[in-house]
Amino acid sequence: MVKRSRIVAFFLILLLIGSTVGVTFKDILGNIKLGLDLQGGFEVLYEVIPEEGQEINEEIMTSTAEALNNRINVLGVSEPSIQIEGENRIRVQLAGVEDQNQAREMLSTEAHLSFRDVNDNLMMDGKDLVEGGAEQTFDENGQPSVSIKLKSADKFKEVTEKIVNMGAPNNLLVIWLDFEEGVDSFAAELGKEDPKYLSAPTVNQIFNQSTVSIVGSFTVEEAQTLANLLDAGALPVELEEIYSTSVGAQFGEQALESTVIAGVIGILAIFVFMILYYRFPGFISVATLIIYTFLTLLIFDWMNAVLTLPGIAALILGVGMAVDANVITFERIKEELKVGRSLKAAFKAGNSNSLSTILDANLTTILAAIVLFIYGTSSVKGFATTLIVSILVSFLVAVYGTRWLLGLWVNSNLFNKKPGWFGVKQKDMKDIAENFDTIDLPTKFDKWDLVKHRKKFFVISGIMVLAGLISLGIFRLNLGIDFTSGTRIEIQANSALTADEYQQKLKENGIETDDIVISGEDSNIGVARLKDELTQDEIAQLKSNFLEEYGSEPNVSTVSPTVGRELAKNAAIAVVIASIGIIIYVTVRFEMKMAIPSVIALVHDAFFIIAFFSITRLEVDLTFIAAVLTIVGYSINDTIVTFDRIRENLRKRKKIKTVEELQDVVNTSLRQTLTRSINTSLTTILAVLAILVFGSDAISNFAFALFIGMLAGVYSSICLAAQLWYVWKAKELKEKGVLITYKEKKKVSDEPQV
Repeated sequence: MVKRSRIVAFFLILLLIGSTVGVTFKDILGNIKLGLDLQGGFEVLYEVIPEEGQEINEEIMTSTAEALNNRINVLGVSEPSIQIEGENRIRVQLAGVEDQNQAREMLSTEAHLSFRDVNDNLMMDGKDLVEGGAEQTFDENGQPSVSIKLKSADKFKEVTEKIVNMGAPNNLLVIWLDFEEGVDSFAAELGKEDPKYLSAPTVNQIFNQSTVSIVGSFTVEEAQTLANLLDAGALPVELEEIYSTSVGAQFGEQALESTVIAGVIGILAIFVFMILYYRFPGFISVATLIIYTFLTLLIFDWMNAVLTLPGIAALILGVGMAVDANVITFERIKEELKVGRSLKAAFKAGNSNSLSTILDANLTTILAAIVLFIYGTSSVKGFATTLIVSILVSFLVAVYGTRWLLGLWVNSNLFNKKPGWFGVKQKDMKDIAENFDTIDLPTKFDKWDLVKHRKKFFVISGIMVLAGLISLGIFRLNLGIDFTSGTRIEIQANSALTADEYQQKLKENGIETDDIVISGEDSNIGVARLKDELTQDEIAQLKSNFLEEYGSEPNVSTVSPTVGRELAKNAAIAVVIASIGIIIYVTVRFEMKMAIPSVIALVHDAFFIIAFFSITRLEVDLTFIAAVLTIVGYSINDTIVTFDRIRENLRKRKKIKTVEELQDVVNTSLRQTLTRSINTSLTTILAVLAILVFGSDAISNFAFALFIGMLAGVYSSICLAAQLWYVWKAKELKEKGVLITYKEKKKVSDEPQV
């Protein structure tokens, strides 16, 4: 009898969820903060340089961060990010800032105002100013000026008296901003068209007043900036810029648009595949994946997290990975139906048997994501954050959400004796009375002996690794400036651009380099790399000139040698820690003989990506590390599923006495999980291909690394990891003569003990 109440409940729940998503989705999207790579802006990493005898401590770092925040408030940037990193570094991220040059100047200027005589002797400094007393004004001639208030009129009287007594032509009060002892001097600047000092008014009389006007060759904007700087207060320390990256607003808008389109296409492709292959359960998975996407964005809104370009890629990738839990469960249900169980029994057994596999696979992936978050920087952290949230939400939604919604239909009795709705043909179902076990089920891959050809697989992998080592030895990696230091300049022209033309434009701006790449569908994107680091003034000038020339500001990134070395070091540490963590986890959950092959397989996959990038000369940047660590997590995910099935089938055999039996268990397990491996990889690859084809050029190398890594991951899971375990285990079998694959329970006698 069909229980219509279950079906009604399903549609009511779906209607409620759909209404909630429809009403709130637009507001949630509007509230999510976008990173600078999606709306333009810049990021800079400062190293705090102490003055002579000064000690950098927590108080100094906090006050410096507060001073920077005061300056940012003047700019009107919404929700800036200022983070103290380590003992002496501060990272500032300003997304959506309209005038990047003004913002950089505002942040980096120390704003130490000083009044000196012509011999550079200090007469007054910023300590003599009233806090917040600076104001942009106009002088008696209508020229822009800055009015400042002094704490003591008497001190200003003493200063002007000393200047008057120096006599002409030395009776000048020289006003400096950020005067450097031993570097700057009035004598050296005198007569220059654009001197370093702000102004040098002649003092012919003694002034007894607390308000002073600074008059110079200011524009209104320059006078206002100076007033704002003085109001914000001087920085307590000197800041040295050791890393910076800026993204033009046009680049950000296009990156957001193209990546969102890629995401929609990739997700729709996954939806179509799930419905076509898994029938009705596939339809349920589509519903839960929509819920997953909504909840992930909702949590991001609650966390007040910043969504970056790699973060969107992680969200799209997360949909592909979320399918994994559904695929594992649906395949298990199909197996239980094939051995003759009723739909309800198959549903219950399938969910129960798949839970531990899904848990293991997700935990190992999240381990890699956590390591990536700890050792990543900036946009890589954004990617890791999204990946962690995606994994947690997908586990809850794909496991419990799918189970709940599909359970309503299963328990409605509508699909009793209709296995076709679950992708199982009636002719493939056994009689439950035959006591047929899932380990004995035939598969479409039964003719494949994957263990027999293990040596061929080992040779193939060995050749690929050798080719990679030779390439790395000869060509090395085409490292981006993130790891080598220098400057990267990217411009988007209105029309087709040639390398010679771009090189000439750079020469006109005093920049010489032969490392130029032209890309884009219309050949209108030019990327230049140079070993030298551009100064803040050079970047400001370049941006202004290119904005006038091309109608958009260039993206400019600079990295110091120190930061480059640290990034490379942290990347290596991250891979090592992730590998060790996975070995420990798999050893605890399974055994050491499964842990070592798992890590060998994932290192094989990671190395394959590195070797491929070496051979193809694709640029290796920060997101490349994110891709490698993602593949580390993804590869172990696939391998864990296979090992979990091997462990399950071993327990069903209870004892293994011959290598032929052991080989049969491994082959059977590989065949049973092969459909799952292919389907999971296919859905994830669909998402990655969408990013690669339709996404932003800024993450094309990232998507390509994921694509290559996923192909390598499928190969290593099917052809390497299980075979390595078999070789090791077969050796143990020969030594022991028998493998006990289950624990016997001790029998408790009812007879009284004597």
